[in-house]
Amino acid sequence: MMGRQVAQGSLFYGFRLDDHVPADHLLRRIDGLLDFGFVREALAGSYSASGRPSVDPELMLRMLLVGYLLGIRSERRLCEEVHLNLAYRWFCRLDLGDRVPDHSTFSKNRHGRFRQCDLHRLLFEEVVARCAAAGLVAGRELAVDGSTIQADASWEKKLPGATAADALRAREAVLRPVAEYLAALDAALPPDPDEPAPIEPTHVSPTDPQAAFTCKHGPGRFAYAINPLLDLDTDCILDVEATPARFSAEVAATRALVDRVKARLGIAPTSLAADKAYGNGPLLGWLIGRGITPYVPVIDRTRQRDGFFTRDAFTYDPDTDTYRCPADKPLTYRGTVRASQVRRYRSHAADCAGCPLKPRCTTAKRRAVTRLVDEDARDQVRALAGTDAYTRARERRKRIERVFGHLKRNLKLRTLKLRGLAGAAEEFTMAAAAYNLQLLASRAAPA
Repeated sequence: MMGRQVAQGSLFYGFRLDDHVPADHLLRRIDGLLDFGFVREALAGSYSASGRPSVDPELMLRMLLVGYLLGIRSERRLCEEVHLNLAYRWFCRLDLGDRVPDHSTFSKNRHGRFRQCDLHRLLFEEVVARCAAAGLVAGRELAVDGSTIQADASWEKKLPGATAADALRAREAVLRPVAEYLAALDAALPPDPDEPAPIEPTHVSPTDPQAAFTCKHGPGRFAYAINPLLDLDTDCILDVEATPARFSAEVAATRALVDRVKARLGIAPTSLAADKAYGNGPLLGWLIGRGITPYVPVIDRTRQRDGFFTRDAFTYDPDTDTYRCPADKPLTYRGTVRASQVRRYRSHAADCAGCPLKPRCTTAKRRAVTRLVDEDARDQVRALAGTDAYTRARERRKRIERVFGHLKRNLKLRTLKLRGLAGAAEEFTMAAAAYNLQLLASRAAPA
């Protein structure tokens, strides 16, 4: 006899959410690894002692974490999924009859209490601390890189960089990301004469002006860069920084990352691997000064002089601080250009006047050669190229590309939903915390 399923509502149910979440479910494994007690402590001063109880901030953070762990980018859809999915309800401590918060609740708290106490950074640091306790932080060989994530801004709508600030100030309604951009401009310190002059952007987005216009991966677009500092022994993200998608900003973020892990975790790495974009003299000198071996290809433009002797043909004498030309004539030090961190050396006009090699050297009266202030550091790093340690580090550096692939493919971090540098920092920090939690759960899983 063929059976038929007939839906009949029961008056009473014997139902426990805990019975319906598998033991090997990702959220169950993560729930046993993470303690959210820091949430109430961090937000204690942001709530009044009287009045109607608010939505539990731990609930909101748990819901956000579910979204980043499972690649649910839309908060509207996140609320729907938590409403329907038993495992999500269980992780968020919601019973079957409990109401899921409205999606607008996240925005109100994100731009207020959460951002004021940097709650997302506290979550990330708590996760890294758990990774360290589980032996996932070695802190010896590290790698850094940047990858562009498209901003929530149309590339078709852009303002000229030179006049963007004035145009944005003239508007009647100023959006939050625009206000943050203008406030950052007003608070900026005067440029340091000893540092390279900041590059003025050619295009600025009227909706997200802190994003950078980049053509790094195909057509031009506004984007931010996620910059993780990776432990190459364990694949754990030790820290992460958000910057506009500019090479100069990504390189500068390296110093902040290394300093933070030193201050927070006491990590003093022995080496740092990165690609050629990080091979400028100031950064290499900064790393060597801290006892960190840079396994980085050096940016070298000494051979960009077609038809004439390149700088390689000139020999530097550190004892006398002079160069010797191919004709064995001296080029003496003539000053330093602080803006570009370049030391200038020039020959004597009399030496060049009758030199038979001059047609192959210069068309001017005398030959000039430049040397970067950090050229000694560059020479030290050049000497590492080809060694076994350098080759091994360059090969291991590729592990960070797998991290970017996981963030973009599995966690769906391809386009940002929050605007402004603070919004990008929040998204990158939450995504890095989710990545580390997945790593921790996989390593802690029973054999």
